[in-house]
Amino acid sequence: MTVPHSDSRRVSLRIGAIAESATLAVDAKAKAKKAAGEDVVGFGAGEPDFPTPSDIVAAAAAACADPKNHRYTPAGGLPELKEAIAFKTKRDSGYDVTASQVLVTNGGKQAVYEAFATLVDPGDEVLLPAPYWTTYPEAVKLAGGVPVDVVTTEDQGYRVTVAQLEAARTARTKVLLWCSPSNPTGAVASAQEVEEIGRWALEHGIWVIADEIYEHLVYGGAQHVSMPVAVPELANQCVVVNGVAKTYAMTGWRVGWLIGPADVVKAATNLQSHATSNVSNVAQVAALAAVSGDLDAVAEMRAAFDRRRQTMVRMLNEIPGVECPEPFGAFYCYPSVKALMGKSLRGHRVESSAQLAELVLDEVGVAVVPGEAFGTPGYFRLSYALGDADLEKGITRLHELLAEAV
Repeated sequence: MTVPHSDSRRVSLRIGAIAESATLAVDAKAKAKKAAGEDVVGFGAGEPDFPTPSDIVAAAAAACADPKNHRYTPAGGLPELKEAIAFKTKRDSGYDVTASQVLVTNGGKQAVYEAFATLVDPGDEVLLPAPYWTTYPEAVKLAGGVPVDVVTTEDQGYRVTVAQLEAARTARTKVLLWCSPSNPTGAVASAQEVEEIGRWALEHGIWVIADEIYEHLVYGGAQHVSMPVAVPELANQCVVVNGVAKTYAMTGWRVGWLIGPADVVKAATNLQSHATSNVSNVAQVAALAAVSGDLDAVAEMRAAFDRRRQTMVRMLNEIPGVECPEPFGAFYCYPSVKALMGKSLRGHRVESSAQLAELVLDEVGVAVVPGEAFGTPGYFRLSYALGDADLEKGITRLHELLAEAV
C-alpha cells in the first residue's frame, strides 16, 4: 500500500513562491479585453511594434525547407551562430570574445535564469538595483539565492551609486545584476558610472551579470557602455546576456545568448542540455541573419522610438500628480504617481499604484504596469513601443481620468 506524503502541498514551495510575470499578466488582460471588443490601449508589453525585417524572415523560411534543421543540433547553439555572436559583440560593444564563450538560449529570459543558476548557491545574495525587471528576483530565488533590493529614485535618474551598492554589500554578496539601458526606467549609466561600479565589483570579488538587451536603443546623446569593456579585468567574473528580441523586433523568435568565462559557459550549457536541448534551429538561422546583417532597420526603429519617447514624456508631465523623468534608453517611461496616493478618483480612494493601474484599465481602457512589479510602489511603467496614434490616445485618456483625482 502506498502511504501518502504527510504534506498535502500539490506544488513545491520553490515553484509555488514564484510570482506571475506582471508585465505579461497586464498584457494578457489587455488583449483579453480587446478580444472581447473593448477599445484598449496597451502600454504593458516590452515589445517593438515593428515586424521582423524581411531578410531575417526569408532566411528562416529557407531554413524550414532544409532537412538539416529538422534534427537535433548542439545544445549550446549552432557553431556558425556562436561565431557570428562573438563577431557582433566585438563590432557593437568592443568586447572581444570567442565562440567558446557563447551559449545560445531560448530568449534573453533563459539566459538570465541560467546565469543565476550557474553562479548562485543557496543563501548567496544578489544585489538588484531597483526598479528592476520583474523576472530578476524570481530567477534569483529559483536559483536558491537571496535578492537584495538597492532602491533608486527619480531624483537620481534611477541610476544606482557605488555608495548604495557598498551599503548593501555583505559577506554573502555574490552577484550584482547590472542593466543599462534599464528596463523599466530607461536610465542609461554614464561611462564613468559604469567604470566606477565595475571597479567596485572587481575589488570585492563580486560577479556581474550584465543585461545588454537594449544596447542599441539609446537617445539624446546617451551611449551604452559594456562593463567588461570599461573594466577589462572584470571579464573573468562577468556574464553578459543579450538577444535579438528588442534590437531586431524578434520577441517571438526566442533567441538570446549568454557570454562569459569558458568554464561558466560550459556549466550553463550542461544545464541547458538537460532543460531544453538546442534552441529551435529555424529561429537560430533567423538570428544568424540578424546579427550578421547591418543595423539599418535598428536605426529606423530607434528614430521612431525617440520621437515617441519625447511625446510621451511631454504628455505625462502635463498630467496633474504625475512626474516623469526623461529616459535615455530602451523604450519605457517610468513616471511617479506617488502624488496621487490618498486621493479620491471616481468613488475610490487611491491606496497604491497597483490599485490605480487596475482602475485605469477598467475605467478608460489603458493598460500600464504598476511599480509594485519592479520593486518600487508608487510608479507606472509605460512602453512607447506602440503606434504614435495609440500612444497619444492612451495618454490623453490617462490625463482625462487622473485630472479628476481630488
